[in-house]
Amino acid sequence: MKNGKILNLLHRTSVTLILLTAITAWAQDASSIPMAPGMQTQSTPSAWMPFDVKAYSKPATHFPNPIRPYTVRQIPEPNLANSSRIDGLIQDGKLYISINDAIALALENNLDIAIARYNLNIADTDIWRALAGSSIQGVNSGLVQNTPGIPAGGLAGGTASFASGVGASGGTGTGAGGSGQGGTSIAAGGAGAGTGGIVLSSFGAGPQPSSFDPTLTGIFHLERLNSICNSALCANSLNTTSGNFSYSQGFHWGGQMFVSYTNSRVTDNSIDILLSPALNATFQLMLTQHLLQGFGPAVNTRFIQIAKNNREISDVAFRYQVATTVDQIENMYWALVYCYEIVKVEKQQLAFAQEVLANSKMQVEIGTLAPIELVRAEATVANDQQYLTQALTNLDLAQLLMKNALSRSLVDPLLADAEVIPTSTLVMPAEEKAVPIQDLVSEAFEHRADLAESRMNLVNSRLNGKAVHNALLPTLDLSVFYGGAGLGGRQNPDYICFTTPQLCGLKKPPLPVSPISYGATLNQLIDSAAPDKGLELSLTIPIRNRTAQATQVRAELELRQAQLQFQQLENQIRIEVRNAQYSVQQNRASVTTAQTAVELARQTLEIEQKKYKIGASTLVMVLQDQTLLAQSQATLLSAKAAYDRAVVELDRATGLLLEHAGIVIRDAERGEVTHALRIPHVANRSADSESQQGQPSPRVQP
Repeated sequence: MKNGKILNLLHRTSVTLILLTAITAWAQDASSIPMAPGMQTQSTPSAWMPFDVKAYSKPATHFPNPIRPYTVRQIPEPNLANSSRIDGLIQDGKLYISINDAIALALENNLDIAIARYNLNIADTDIWRALAGSSIQGVNSGLVQNTPGIPAGGLAGGTASFASGVGASGGTGTGAGGSGQGGTSIAAGGAGAGTGGIVLSSFGAGPQPSSFDPTLTGIFHLERLNSICNSALCANSLNTTSGNFSYSQGFHWGGQMFVSYTNSRVTDNSIDILLSPALNATFQLMLTQHLLQGFGPAVNTRFIQIAKNNREISDVAFRYQVATTVDQIENMYWALVYCYEIVKVEKQQLAFAQEVLANSKMQVEIGTLAPIELVRAEATVANDQQYLTQALTNLDLAQLLMKNALSRSLVDPLLADAEVIPTSTLVMPAEEKAVPIQDLVSEAFEHRADLAESRMNLVNSRLNGKAVHNALLPTLDLSVFYGGAGLGGRQNPDYICFTTPQLCGLKKPPLPVSPISYGATLNQLIDSAAPDKGLELSLTIPIRNRTAQATQVRAELELRQAQLQFQQLENQIRIEVRNAQYSVQQNRASVTTAQTAVELARQTLEIEQKKYKIGASTLVMVLQDQTLLAQSQATLLSAKAAYDRAVVELDRATGLLLEHAGIVIRDAERGEVTHALRIPHVANRSADSESQQGQPSPRVQP
């Protein structure tokens, strides 16, 4: 009776667990069913919130909710609201931003950075997988460059153009946007097959570790069997109830533990069975250790170390992303300043041409000027009007691109219609700080994020190489096991040896068997009543072993390729630093030369105007000198813009862009700037100030 109650309790418990599992699965399926189109509501941007980098750094645990690891973790929808900082910068329908404001807004709102920010959490999930003994899926370390920059060829302004342009990544004109993926790639560290001429197809090869997460398996079996007998001794009724459990877990040294426990209750009406119902219980503990292939923590924990390295690569890649975006924003900002200055020059040129046209009409009316001169003046006004229209159009485009780069959405009509007013200008120092080129190269080697990524990828390749070398070995496994069995139940009243002992070779019936309880049956498992112990040695030798050889040689060749690529990157960085330093020097000289040219053109125009007053010059000469002055002013603006870009490029090439700007990478990760930024060599710029090019007042006396 006691055994029957225990088995009934086990039966009910198992059925309850099955029902709860089914209900939980049904509830999860029901919650994942999408709403009908008529029931779905249009999503609207929620209030801006900083990004929580640690939200998914650890997996869910069983405490305090035991079923938490088996439930779905909801990831919030992307926050498309702009940060509150942008609202405070809009005054009277205009967006007044300094260069520091522009960088801060980009760190909080730029979508390239927002997309790359998710890679930090994606890298965390690879660590989860590696700690569980699974292979990793890799992280993306590429740049996201989908924010449109200045179009290829720059911004044409009529008398001069922003010829070298500012591309999407802050370099020379590269079109409306880049080609950053933003997703995950198949290779660790984000190096996909064929990227940069390097393939990593052997990455992940080698012995695969066992699951480090314990696995518990339970099976409940209930069977009622009625069969047609074809023998005098067969049983035509068989009732079986069983509950079996197993536990398995892998270990870092290449071992695995497997524990199994089975028990059943079998009742049948066969006459050749001693016990019915019969209670059967077995237990076995087996330990298996790889002795050659798959031996040691270096092989079995390589994915854990690689995943942690990839997390560091994600940090470095995010820093690289921030630096690239800041580089782009700075160049776009100075391009916007350039567009404003060009508009001023074109307005002054048009005003001068219009006044010349008015004076020419007066002179034609009084007969002191030939009518053909009036045609020339009208043509000049038409050309200047066209140049001004181009400059204004380019200014509108630069403002739109800037607003797009500094916001997540332009659905707010106040922001969409706001005019962007830059309030900063870059001041050229009296003297450039003389830094030896080798010191700049050393700074670049220390701070360049792309070089750090390549260096850490080499470390990962060497870790993977150890596993590939290990895969050349034969498979030799040692297994030891210990187990026991127990048998219990009640005597079968129809047992043939009791009813007809002669059929069993007995003269009289054997002694009755005392009932054996379920507890006594379990005691037999540990008291060595029926022990089962031993060891096993398994050896597998692949003849010729060509697959492992090919993988090992390929992995070595790919490592050598990566080492050469690392050296190539160092050489490229040396050239970039030297070129950036030369560019600063050359553009500084260009600014000085352009300033001299503007002053000479201004003096020439003044002299030509004086000669025109006394009749010693013609209107054509005055217009030519005025056009020359406007071109000189535009050339000076272009030279200053090129100098601004060269300074930014030098900071980018040396990897000091973020440090010099006072950017804290933690602020960029959260998308919330809490530390003051400090772009060097910046002064306040008045939006309504006159051009600093020495433009004389356009006045022509008849």
